[in-house]
Amino acid sequence: MDNAKIKTDIAAFCFNPFQENTYVIAHTNKDCWIIDPGCYTLQDQKALSAYIEKNGLKPVKLLNTHCHLDHIYGNKFISEQYNLELGVHEKELPILQRADLAARMFGAKIPDKCEPGYFIKEGEQLQLVDVLFDVLFTPGHSPGSICFSNKEELYAIVGDVLFQGSIGRTDLPGGDYDTLKKSIRTQLLVLDDATEIFNGHGPSTTISAESRTNPFLT
Repeated sequence: MDNAKIKTDIAAFCFNPFQENTYVIAHTNKDCWIIDPGCYTLQDQKALSAYIEKNGLKPVKLLNTHCHLDHIYGNKFISEQYNLELGVHEKELPILQRADLAARMFGAKIPDKCEPGYFIKEGEQLQLVDVLFDVLFTPGHSPGSICFSNKEELYAIVGDVLFQGSIGRTDLPGGDYDTLKKSIRTQLLVLDDATEIFNGHGPSTTISAESRTNPFLT
């Protein structure tokens, strides 16, 4: 793609004992989104806020792809630090509200509560200045999992739906294997082959690579 047409930059941070990927998408005008803040410790919080401050960014949205424990630890911190409301899909509300039970199950600390300020609907578009992101409804790993697809710049933030060589687990409450595979085939694999996939754990990949080599999809 012509670099002159690229208006956003993506920074990834690996946080918490689950090695979750937190993303900051920044526009050239310095407005930014924070997606799935997994800040577990004060050090995690400082690393994320230091990056934002160093680059002169202005957080304007706090979003969750889904509300499993490892993706929400920093929600309250970000919400309060930058005066942002949390946006999630409505079907994730029960998952979010049972985070304390999930924490006990995994022997992890209980995250601070942060209720959604609004719900994100499948099929809508979110706008970062003049860049549009399609909201893709991709249940299966979690009942209200959503992805944010930037078709102009050819990348998508997909949470735990699709990984390099793998797919999300489906043995947690609300998960379903067949639903997840359908979501991937109908929502992600139809994207441009060159689309880069930024997921919730591990390295990024591309639609082309997963279409050809992912053992769960070939």
